[in-house]
Amino acid sequence: MSPAHPQVRRPGTLPALVLALTVAALMALTGCSSASGDGASTSATVAATASSAGGKSDAGESVDAGEPSGGTDGAGPAAPVKVDIPSIGITSALMDLGLNADGTVEVPPAEKGMTAGWYTGAAVPGETGASVIIGHNDTRFGRAVFHDLKKITKGADITVTDERGEAARFTVTDTESVNKDSFPTDKVYGPTDDRALRLITCDGGFDAQGHPVKNLIVYATLA
Repeated sequence: MSPAHPQVRRPGTLPALVLALTVAALMALTGCSSASGDGASTSATVAATASSAGGKSDAGESVDAGEPSGGTDGAGPAAPVKVDIPSIGITSALMDLGLNADGTVEVPPAEKGMTAGWYTGAAVPGETGASVIIGHNDTRFGRAVFHDLKKITKGADITVTDERGEAARFTVTDTESVNKDSFPTDKVYGPTDDRALRLITCDGGFDAQGHPVKNLIVYATLA
C-alpha cells in the first residue's frame, strides 16, 4: 500500500466520471511484504477512474484500476473512527481515505500499517450502501493491522464506532479470496439496499516482483 495522506472527498463533490462504475476494470491491493521478506512492495491502490488504469502508485509500482461507486452526500451521519473485530483481536483507529490527484483511492501510509482506513467515497458504516475499510496485511515495516484478517469466520462480529461514540455492529456473511485480475468490482462497490460493510486487504502468494497476487474481501451486514 502506498504512502498517501488522506484527502477527504465525498461522491457529491466528484466528477461524473468517478461515479460511473466500470465493472470490467480491476481493483488491486499490491502492498504486503514480499515472500522473501525484503519488504520492497508497499503499495496498494484502489482506482476510482477509468483514466487511472495501469497508473503508478506513489511507490512507483504499476497498478490495475477499479471503479468504486455509491456513497453518501456528506450530510448527517458521523464519520467512523474505530473498527473492532474481537474474534481475531483486531482493534484499530480509522483514518479517512479520499482520492489522490490521479483518481486513485488513498491508502494508509506504510509507516501507519497498524491503522486501517475508511474510503469516504463509499457509504458511512451503518448507513444504506456498501461501506469500505482498507487495511494493510504487511508492509516493509512488518505485520500490519489486517495481518490476521484471513482468520475471520462467518458469523463473526465487527463493530465500527463513529466520532459521536455510536457503534454500528456487523455480522460477517462471507469471505472471498480473489485474483486481482478478476476482482468483483460491482459486488464490492456496487449499489445495494443493505447496510453493508466490506473489509479489504491483500492475500495469497507473490508474483515475480514481490507483489501479492490476490485480495481478501470480507463481507458483512448490519446486525
